[in-house]
Amino acid sequence: MTRILMVCLGNICRSPLAHGIMASKLSEDSFYVDSAGTAAYHIGNSPDKRSIAVAKQHNLDISTQSARQFKVSDFDTFDYIFAMDQSNYDNIISLARNSDDVKKVSLFLEANSNIQNKNLPDPYYGDHSDFEYVYDLINETCSILAKKIND
Repeated sequence: MTRILMVCLGNICRSPLAHGIMASKLSEDSFYVDSAGTAAYHIGNSPDKRSIAVAKQHNLDISTQSARQFKVSDFDTFDYIFAMDQSNYDNIISLARNSDDVKKVSLFLEANSNIQNKNLPDPYYGDHSDFEYVYDLINETCSILAKKIND
């Protein structure tokens, strides 16, 4: 089974969306998708209500997810670790124990050649349109990644 981890700062906005969208594009029999945050702010919380709402608009239920913090053992558990922006990437890499750990980590938007800025914007301080924009970026990138990972 291939295991994929989506990581943002608090694990309540971007990574829960990426977790839900990616899981919807891959077979449950062959893939396990999870998400985490590099910070401990929201451990145990549900995703942001705006992330839940935008996912629901697209027939995805992410409401049962629970925020957790990224931990060093995630390098052992996951085959792919996708950071939502450079700051989170740097935080994850700072915990890497060796080059094998580092090889598993990449910027999520690196997979999408249509996007110039590889930092997925954090919609937390925005409004519904910011969450919709982030959903669209994640959905497009997850489609690219799912195809690549399935090949």
